[in-house]
Amino acid sequence: MDVTEILQAARAAGVMIATAESCTGGMVAAALTDVPGSSDVVERGFVTYSNAAKQEMLGVRAETLAAHGAVSEAVAAEMAQGALDRSGAALAVSITGIAGPGGSEFKPEGRVCFGLAMTGRPLRVETVEFGAPGRDKVRLAARDHALALLGGALTPGAYP
Repeated sequence: MDVTEILQAARAAGVMIATAESCTGGMVAAALTDVPGSSDVVERGFVTYSNAAKQEMLGVRAETLAAHGAVSEAVAAEMAQGALDRSGAALAVSITGIAGPGGSEFKPEGRVCFGLAMTGRPLRVETVEFGAPGRDKVRLAARDHALALLGGALTPGAYP
């Protein structure tokens, strides 16, 4: 499903979308809002690059950050739920990862965690290992994956 189809599906379902982004710095929100008329379904985007921003804007708990680190499914879950709770949206996607360069043995470059929260449905999280193709490619791949998650959530029967 491309971006225009995602917006059409959200419109048909009467669903507003919010994004909560760290390593992509707003690329998902930008992709959605590049389409004319998107304002009727894109409610807001949170760019929460720092841990302080994640806590202040999305309600990510300091304990979660301390226990799991910013690049974790636990933080992605709290980011997605926080975006849903702090907006008028019914669907939110979150992204937190290591775009590179760098990383560590335990959290390598290209590891990106995603959260998907939708009113009335269970919260979903997943981690994708994009490898180390370079910062730009990791960010683009993360953006595209987040858009695919939104598309899947808006496809009848695809997201329980």
